[in-house]
Amino acid sequence: MTAPLPLSGLGQLAADYDALLCDVWGVIHNGREAFPAACEALALYKAERGPVVLISNSPRPGPAVATQMRQLGVPDAAWSAIVTSGDVTRHELAARAPGPAWAIGPMRDAPLYEGTGIHFAEVPEEAAFVSCTGPFDDEIETPEDFRDRFEICVARGLLMVCANPDKVVQRGDKTIYCGGALADLYAAMGGQVVMAGKPYAPIYDAAYEAVAQLLLSTPDKARLLAIGDGLATDVKGANAQGLDCLFLASGIHAAEVTGADGRLDPGKTAALLGKAGLTARYAEIALSW
Repeated sequence: MTAPLPLSGLGQLAADYDALLCDVWGVIHNGREAFPAACEALALYKAERGPVVLISNSPRPGPAVATQMRQLGVPDAAWSAIVTSGDVTRHELAARAPGPAWAIGPMRDAPLYEGTGIHFAEVPEEAAFVSCTGPFDDEIETPEDFRDRFEICVARGLLMVCANPDKVVQRGDKTIYCGGALADLYAAMGGQVVMAGKPYAPIYDAAYEAVAQLLLSTPDKARLLAIGDGLATDVKGANAQGLDCLFLASGIHAAEVTGADGRLDPGKTAALLGKAGLTARYAEIALSW
């Protein structure tokens, strides 16, 4: 398996691509603050080369993610459009309206349901299906906290619609569980799960539509670059779509691919990708120009 080419910065290959499909959490912010070098790199690419479509596994629709990014200090100049897992999951929810759904997740994810026609069940015993955006309190809860309630749902044959396939993310220096970790447990217990975010096709189809609107032409996949820090979502999704991928090593896999000096270790990076059966054309510690 070919090892990824280490990059000194995005500017090294910017001319080779017409548009970027870039992950958000772990790439341009960590949930607490923006990464200035990454924001600058995307802004330069957008100004000098082409559109930047942010492709996020956030369970919230794009406008809510835009608001969050501005609060964290991500400039609008760093992106052209946003496509989220929440955007594409809304179609799955609307198809199952009125439900009712037993909704798992914090109140901040409420915009996901607006306009879908979904009603809500207070307890699993009253639900027609399960909708999951993540733990109710991701600061303290783990997937195991839901096992007893999942047993009820699985016994009733309830399908889970998971709006965030991410398993974990870094919030500052803390690792927190996301919807994908809950979905993994649900599936392991025998439950059926439906997801539309990365690495699944619906979110990429929506991203291609966004790129086409910005370029005013159908995008050539060979001229699109996917950027992300998650193997199971960003890299796997890019591989499934036949897209070139820039894997960023400073995210959730940092400890596995960096040396004692904190620099990218090409051998460790290739081994990690190979173990997962994945490939990335390029690798960089963190996004920069």
